[in-house]
Amino acid sequence: MKKLALHWQILIGMLFGLVFGFIMLQIDGGPEFVGKWIKWLGTVFVKLLKLIAIPLILASLIKGISDLKDISKFANIGLRTIGIYVLTTVIAISIGLVLVNVIQPGDGVSDETIAKLTETYAGDSGVQSKISEASRQKESGPLDFIVDMVPDNAVAALSNNKLMLQVIFFAIFLGISMLLIGEEKAKPLKDFFDSLNDVVLKMVDLIMLSAPFAVFALLANVVVSSGDPDLLYALLKYAGVVVLGLFLMVVFYSILVATITKKNPFWFLKEISPAQLLAFSTSSSAATLPVTMERVEEHIGVDKEVSSFVLPVGATINMDGTSLYQAVAAVFIAQALGFDLTFADQLTIILTALLASIGSAAVPGAGMVMLVIVLESVGFPADKLAIGLALIFAVDRPLDMCRTVINVTGDATVSMLVAKSVGKLGKPKPKEWDDHYEEVK
Repeated sequence: MKKLALHWQILIGMLFGLVFGFIMLQIDGGPEFVGKWIKWLGTVFVKLLKLIAIPLILASLIKGISDLKDISKFANIGLRTIGIYVLTTVIAISIGLVLVNVIQPGDGVSDETIAKLTETYAGDSGVQSKISEASRQKESGPLDFIVDMVPDNAVAALSNNKLMLQVIFFAIFLGISMLLIGEEKAKPLKDFFDSLNDVVLKMVDLIMLSAPFAVFALLANVVVSSGDPDLLYALLKYAGVVVLGLFLMVVFYSILVATITKKNPFWFLKEISPAQLLAFSTSSSAATLPVTMERVEEHIGVDKEVSSFVLPVGATINMDGTSLYQAVAAVFIAQALGFDLTFADQLTIILTALLASIGSAAVPGAGMVMLVIVLESVGFPADKLAIGLALIFAVDRPLDMCRTVINVTGDATVSMLVAKSVGKLGKPKPKEWDDHYEEVK
């Protein structure tokens, strides 16, 4: 009997998780049961993915660079990657602005809804922490993110998942240095990282065996911890605009894949779907990164020389879904609270959201923090910031799940485009967790 494909297993787990969560909401003590006995499985799964993220980036990036034999190739890959990421982010923000100005979801929000949302969320610790974090970010210089990329302690950088850019910098520095000492002297270290890379990818395969059960737990917990359904319904139009924009980004990516790489976009979406479903379940590009790299390299055929740089950098600085959400959220808040935005203000939103997606990449809950920075850039009153965030806080978690899917899809798309442009897009070579099991059992 043919084994059910992984993406179908994960999708079934998600559906069961949603149904189970809704059932638990109807039972006294149901949410507490999920919190005590179900949630742990999803938490452990996400921790396992985060556990291997840095070893995978380190090994994969060093292996990719040391395989190049030519530093100029790496510079070529780097420039194309950054250029395409900036272009897709600008397009994402522009799509968001067009939709929110045409549909105008903020005009339909009643004063009663605004008052109720403000009362419920304005004083929330989560809202206040996002505002204070944004203030700290604004105080930093415009090029401080470059300073932050350079670690002063490699071991400390490798011990913290939030310092992903520092790990990337260290891996690139080490990989280039290995090229410069010559192949013979670098061979022992190269063999070590080649082996480490294979081992960590096998760990990804093993962790993914539990993915259907983990997403069941993650989705069940999301459902039982969701907010007031009446408030969620009041924000349905706003959420619909965001989701429509995110869907249009998928269409945009599909067009790029079809026209530039000459690959079937439905095939591409099917092969990357396990990473997309995990991104939806975990709301974290960083946690999904090991799976994204495995799918792109083994199932799509992007050479490690390209994927090892493009994907870790993308998970850190490329936030197409988040940037689109910021554009929609900023204008929605302005519409709901009667704050007029000029055309110049909306151009400012494009520029600020683009810079914020790079500069604030490593901040926890980056989307809301970046939104505060975007609102302040157009002169939004400081005393109304908490009210503005309160308007969208109720639906932030489900929208965060959706926009993370777009972030991951964008990373995979750009890796294909860059690979095609440098002749590194080959045939897929999928591996299974038990490829060598017969040898050791």
